[in-house]
Amino acid sequence: MVPSLTSLWPDHPYDPPSGITHSYSRLWTMAQAYVQRGTGSTGDPALLADVLRGLDHLSATVYNPSTTRHGNWWEWQIGSPRLLMDIALALHDHLTDGQRAAACAAVDHFIPDAMLTDYSGTSTGANRVDLCRSVALRGVLGRAGERIALARDALSPVFPYVTQGDGLYADGSFVQHTWVAYSGTYGQVMLDGLGRLLTLLAGSDWEVTDPNRRIVLDSVERAYAPLIHDGLVMDCVSGRAISRGQLKSDDRQIPRGDHFHGQALIAAIALLAAGAGRGERERWYGLIKGWIERDDVTPVLTAPQFGVADLARLHAVAASAVPAAPEPVGHHLFAAMDRAVHRRPAFTAGISMASDRIAHYECGNGENPRGWHTGAGMLCWWAGRTDQYSDWFWPTVDWYRLPGTTVSTRRLPDRAGGEWGEPKPDVRWVGGTTDGEYAAIGQHLEGLGSTLEARKAWFCAAEAVICLGADISCADGVPVETVVDNRNLGEGGTQAFVRGRNWAHLEGHGGWIVLDGELRALREDRTGAWADINTGGTTERRTRRWQTLWLDHGTDPAGATYAYVLLPGASRRTVGTWAAAGGRLSVLANDGDRQAVAVPALGLTAAVFWRGGSVGRLSVSAGASVLVRRRGRTATLCVSEPPRTGEPLEIVWDRPVAGVVRADDTVDVLATGRRARLLITPGAVCATHVCELTLSP
Repeated sequence: MVPSLTSLWPDHPYDPPSGITHSYSRLWTMAQAYVQRGTGSTGDPALLADVLRGLDHLSATVYNPSTTRHGNWWEWQIGSPRLLMDIALALHDHLTDGQRAAACAAVDHFIPDAMLTDYSGTSTGANRVDLCRSVALRGVLGRAGERIALARDALSPVFPYVTQGDGLYADGSFVQHTWVAYSGTYGQVMLDGLGRLLTLLAGSDWEVTDPNRRIVLDSVERAYAPLIHDGLVMDCVSGRAISRGQLKSDDRQIPRGDHFHGQALIAAIALLAAGAGRGERERWYGLIKGWIERDDVTPVLTAPQFGVADLARLHAVAASAVPAAPEPVGHHLFAAMDRAVHRRPAFTAGISMASDRIAHYECGNGENPRGWHTGAGMLCWWAGRTDQYSDWFWPTVDWYRLPGTTVSTRRLPDRAGGEWGEPKPDVRWVGGTTDGEYAAIGQHLEGLGSTLEARKAWFCAAEAVICLGADISCADGVPVETVVDNRNLGEGGTQAFVRGRNWAHLEGHGGWIVLDGELRALREDRTGAWADINTGGTTERRTRRWQTLWLDHGTDPAGATYAYVLLPGASRRTVGTWAAAGGRLSVLANDGDRQAVAVPALGLTAAVFWRGGSVGRLSVSAGASVLVRRRGRTATLCVSEPPRTGEPLEIVWDRPVAGVVRADDTVDVLATGRRARLLITPGAVCATHVCELTLSP
């Protein structure tokens, strides 16, 4: 520490973003070293004196009621007060009345009552929980029961499901900043903050009794667990945080990739488990133990991001008698945030899309300026090791060749389209339908800063993801590409890449079968630094080897198409067998009106109808996503209306049907016999509507 008028530490002046918060963060580390046992500095009077000197200096020079907030609002209203309250309470008995009063006055000034009485602006979702946390602790520090009550009551707007904007949706989606899928970071902050507040206030006069708190507990398995895979949380729900791999301001240089964010979520679930029922707690413990055992990148039980309390909770779970749960098998469609997760025994995949509800990408505060195409149908997948997107992926990837995307190669400036989720395509038809195991998903793609338009569809099946593209048109004067995949092979990777006539296989990864298009391949080394994509990132440069596969649609295509099959984790022999056995699947249609496939061995027919029309035995009156599963003498029809018009939708399945086993309330069976005719009343959300039928011989 070198106290001056403009800083407490010279490497963190107050003016740049987060300089004050970083100063409080260092004081908090020092305070923990003083109060915790066995640190080597426990009870050190000189260390205590330094912490108190630092608190007094920040209070006198910058963080006090006479200062007007400027620059990054988060630093003044969330980052700094949260740490100040932690320090003041941990050192409560060592502070004077004046020091405690100064800390309370600062929080009162920077978090006025209006921040908690009006649920809008920056006081929503995860931000609201952070604000409540600081105010509740300020109430404890100042023995002000009314401040604790204010914070408790201000949590209530966070609990209910939302239908637009920030918060948790009934389908498990979590949105922050109005247009950004954010379960992995802001969602984690909300879950962690609620867990801490519910625990803090439990059994007191200020206990949280709002019945909607039940939604928080339900969210663990509905909203968060499906996005965690072997200890990581998928980057597609972490917004601009994907660019924070290593930050210059991080005193310990902890890598902050998908495993870092995933482990923070796991710790939050372990914290929340204390307030769950016995059955829930045992299920959550099983999930946590499984994630701990399978994380092969950063061991959870020694992760340097955790403090003593979090580590103690995680070790207790690991040592419990509850058996570790395997990764679940199933499909999760998060329609409200344009994301889909497909889980099979051998692999897990995530699809990222964009619409007039969810942004192409988010940048801001100097972070993630090149995330332009992360919502253009990016398809990320894991089969085996889980470091594919952890090992310097984002600093070294070609941002015009993100896996699964269809893009115009027109060069874009950093922060193209605007900041804070502003760049959104003017399209509605994005979404799909699922029976919980398989899915039919579509995206009307409109390029960012481009004339590109395309219709993309994914059919998620047992061993494969079938990828179709149609009506690909562009007039940018540059080539348009569909990136079949782009695999990070690590530093100097030597994995064998083998090609057949219409297939390819990458050792240790999986394979691809191209049904429509000419596959191109490139192996190259790419070098980058985190500072390239984050102004706060480190300048160290590293090189990674990449295996890129793409389809070239040419310059200014009109009505171009593609079709390929992704086989994650498949052996070379399996890929060759699939390629030779053309009858494993059929592409029934692939144009601007409909895209559809059939997989006879699974009894599966799946279709994306961009408008009313027919394909095979299926006909619909308007845009829809349809999935048909046959099992012996029964069949299940799953239908959704991704355009979200809310208008009734009629579907005809031209197959003899004997009767109805069950149907959702939103499904009216108009006719059976020679064919089934259903009327769907979809409502305003992209939900799946189910009807199970008995087939005639």
